[in-house]
Amino acid sequence: MNKIQPLSFPNGSEPTPLGLESLVSLDTIFVKQKIELLEAIVGCETRNRYVIMNDQGEELFKAEEESDCCTRQCCGPLRPFELTIRDANDQDVITFSRPLACGLCCFPCCLQSIAVYAPLGQLAGTVEQEWTWWTPKFTVKNWDGVDIFKIVGPCCTLACFSDVEFQIFSSKMENDETISTDEIGRISKKWGGLAREMLTDADNFGISFPVDLDVRLKAVLLGALFLIDFMYFEHNQ
Repeated sequence: MNKIQPLSFPNGSEPTPLGLESLVSLDTIFVKQKIELLEAIVGCETRNRYVIMNDQGEELFKAEEESDCCTRQCCGPLRPFELTIRDANDQDVITFSRPLACGLCCFPCCLQSIAVYAPLGQLAGTVEQEWTWWTPKFTVKNWDGVDIFKIVGPCCTLACFSDVEFQIFSSKMENDETISTDEIGRISKKWGGLAREMLTDADNFGISFPVDLDVRLKAVLLGALFLIDFMYFEHNQ
């Protein structure tokens, strides 16, 4: 597990974390999961691998899951993992860490979450599942543990022949409660075609957010995308 270090910037300045410069001017990111032939043919769960691109289709990063074979086969989509993001120079720039937790809403004491470290060793924020019987909901917190966003998904994530949308709302405190306000972005699971959807769990996603959002929070929302992928679109073999 990564050791959390406090964020400190001299003279009040906050430089862009090393390796995240390419996120500064972006308001849209596309994530494409690679198709694993062994998984598609045999049904043996393999490590997930992704390519992360800008809206021009230019590759920004690569991501690869770090987990053991036994955990993947036994725990399936619920498995704990670390996901490492590497830039074009093959340097690690972001780490996502997901602990083992329950996948049923009837156990609210052990819900899904993911921690995001960007730069490495420094907590950028967390994404935490909320207890709900119906629509999927998540709270996005920054490095200080403050609620920043709410993510709300559809009541049914099994839509066919269409995209599945998770809305991102800004949060604010009102009467000692955190409430959602304006929609500031979306996480979209793209329909990949009948053959791809039926035979593989390799999915394509898009995520949008304000262009002037802190790059660390952009990284945290990217972590929300990966958590949503595993929770709702990673098939049990």
